[in-house]
Amino acid sequence: MAGRRGRKPYKKTEPPAIVRVRLPKHGEILGQVIAILGSGRMMILCNDGKERMGRIPGKMRKRVWVREGDAVAVKPWEIEGDKKADVVWRYRPNEKKWLKEKGYLKVG
Repeated sequence: MAGRRGRKPYKKTEPPAIVRVRLPKHGEILGQVIAILGSGRMMILCNDGKERMGRIPGKMRKRVWVREGDAVAVKPWEIEGDKKADVVWRYRPNEKKWLKEKGYLKVG
């Protein structure tokens, strides 16, 4: 049965296959979000063992939604780089799994 008004029935789809995962570029570090602080800010545990307060810059603010447990690529600030960073990329769950399997993501 097709459902109401001729709509097709819901069909489960497989998660998208990983074609290419963006790796961190020069000056970027991988990390995992451990807490959301509000106003586009979050605490991130980075691969280098430091905990940084990350912020989502304006060009990503309403295009990318970040939650606790997400893997992100961050770029530390030039001033206070050990404490603060900008989020430059958010990885999907299947990409996060691939990063862990290949040894790129060491935290979480």
